[in-house]
Amino acid sequence: MTPERRTTLLRIFALIGVAALIVLLFAYREQVLALQQYGYIGIFLISIAANATIIIPLPGVAITTAMGAIFNPLGVAVAAGLGASLGEISGYLAGFSGQAVIERVSFYEKLTRWMQAHPRLNMLAILVLAFIPNPLFDLAGFSAGALKIPLWKFLIPCAIGKILKMMMFAYVGAVSFDWFVK
Repeated sequence: MTPERRTTLLRIFALIGVAALIVLLFAYREQVLALQQYGYIGIFLISIAANATIIIPLPGVAITTAMGAIFNPLGVAVAAGLGASLGEISGYLAGFSGQAVIERVSFYEKLTRWMQAHPRLNMLAILVLAFIPNPLFDLAGFSAGALKIPLWKFLIPCAIGKILKMMMFAYVGAVSFDWFVK
């Protein structure tokens, strides 16, 4: 088997795997949300699921905010942030697979060109985009995958940015809970 054929097959399997994951998470969304009863492990698993979806979002940040009112906000932030970064691998794999539909999105094209032109800043860009609450972070994963940025160079800044973002939401949950209890 030629290296090109092997790469093509790997890309096809990655795309099929991402699509199957999205369908499963959507089909079992009630069971996914029930994981919150398991504390930090449940928060971690919900966060993976919420961030593994590409087209159909699950309310990960809302759950993080609510759990910050119940559990230690720092623990919630770490569990949710690590889960979120692992869930983002689906976007990375979709980009790696060469998914053509995304290539028509203007922001994706600009981001990919920018990342190609500034490879030294890719990790910083991923960290900033992971921290900013926005629905476009999947496009950063697509770009990183399409540019074949090593997975660890995607995951580390993604995890740092997601933990910081989740810390913000978890503490908002803790503070807002205190307002209502007092």
